[in-house]
Amino acid sequence: MAALSAIIVGAGFSGLCAGIGLRRAGIEDFVILEKADQVGGTWRDNAYPGAACDIPSHLYSYSFEPNPRWSRAYGGQAEILAYLEHCATAYGLRPHLRFGAHVERATYDEASATWTVGVAGGPSLTARALILGNGALHLPAIPELPGRERFAGKTFHSARWDHTYPLDGKRVAVIGTGASTIQFVPQIAPRVAQLDVFQRTPPWIVPKADRPITGGEQWLFAHVPGAHWLRRTGLYWMFETRVLGFVFAPKINQLAERLVVKNLAASVPDPALRARLTPSYRLGCKRVLISNDYYPALARDNVALVTDPIAGLEPAGIRTARGALHEVDAIIYGTGFKVVDYLSAIRIVGVGGHELSEVWRTSVRSFLGINVSGFPNLFLLMGPNTGLGHNSMIFMIEAQARYAVEAIRAMRRNALASLDVRPSVEQAFRAEMARKLENTVWTSGCRSWYMAPDGEVLLWPGFTFDYWRRTRRVDLRHYEVRALAKAAAAPEPARAATSARR
Repeated sequence: MAALSAIIVGAGFSGLCAGIGLRRAGIEDFVILEKADQVGGTWRDNAYPGAACDIPSHLYSYSFEPNPRWSRAYGGQAEILAYLEHCATAYGLRPHLRFGAHVERATYDEASATWTVGVAGGPSLTARALILGNGALHLPAIPELPGRERFAGKTFHSARWDHTYPLDGKRVAVIGTGASTIQFVPQIAPRVAQLDVFQRTPPWIVPKADRPITGGEQWLFAHVPGAHWLRRTGLYWMFETRVLGFVFAPKINQLAERLVVKNLAASVPDPALRARLTPSYRLGCKRVLISNDYYPALARDNVALVTDPIAGLEPAGIRTARGALHEVDAIIYGTGFKVVDYLSAIRIVGVGGHELSEVWRTSVRSFLGINVSGFPNLFLLMGPNTGLGHNSMIFMIEAQARYAVEAIRAMRRNALASLDVRPSVEQAFRAEMARKLENTVWTSGCRSWYMAPDGEVLLWPGFTFDYWRRTRRVDLRHYEVRALAKAAAAPEPARAATSARR
């Protein structure tokens, strides 16, 4: 059986975007392997109360598939998931989707220049190219707290919310104060008897400019040419300017900090509580969060902010370092994801038997966050140094997916069996990233999930339009290439019209 042109892992924003790109290029022999039973990725898994995006809806969507019917300025989980389901159908991806396909391993065969992908409980698949669209926010991170297994109550992570467990009237502890926590705490606080929120580091929280989008506005976006484009473009440039304070002009962020502290003072009258909620690091060093209702939720009589370190868990609850026992019926972990180890669930073996997770254990290296030397024909989506602290990841995903598809087309056009980024090119890119990140807000002294274990920051240190420019074309001079045997060479398919859905 002939090898497929590509195997895509994951059916979230990244995987679907890659699939759409392949179809637009006229490439039909590919599959999308999804471990769950529906598309959606992060927006399928994170179904906790209040789950929503912190990028405006019109920007947090594909540029080629505008949605004029968003109901709010910031889309909620259910609405974003419905949008992805729509895209899977509208662009003809349903026949390519294989659900319940939990990828366990992917091994590169040097002789045939193909990837063999092993799926739990099913037959292996072989393809010329492997596109990893499984994203960095899919493996919940649960802290190794002493006595964790001894707790007698209910526990779950926010990304695996147990909707069958009745929280009403319960004593609940929340560990972690990240993006998910500040969304679900205001939703559950009125329902529970007591809510203890365990905070290690206070986040910077700015007001959320959310509101319903009126029916008239929706009609305008749907029927007036250019209206939706103007809305999206305006949002893009508004968010793009935020990188100035993060990377190029720190004084801009210092001004923003004063404004945020004023908002905190207005929202939290209690000076003692306000002091515990005031960050001691620079705005933007960790993820900046948005909320209008988190601070009021903490001021409720049945809510307590706990800043004492956790010593461990006991059958009845959580013991702090000062000896206090917080007796609770349930613990919810709002502790984020294994961002650096996001590929650890899949054993990816490249040239010479080297495993990607082991290679990255000493140094997280890549070229454009897409290719890794020693792993030919492997394309990462949302890889190292492509994350953002200031704008929409969908913009970056589109650029990466386009690059991967163009690389596959270049292989077909030039009868190439493989592309493997040159080590010198990879090293130069890594050195460039390190140099550009040196004096940014992300290296100003805090620890965050933006960093690898060795302290290397894995964000894109600049404007997103610069990343778009650099991924517009595939330069084969950056790669060690291997020609395809003439008998195996296949003509490149006719490219589909980019404006047509399939």
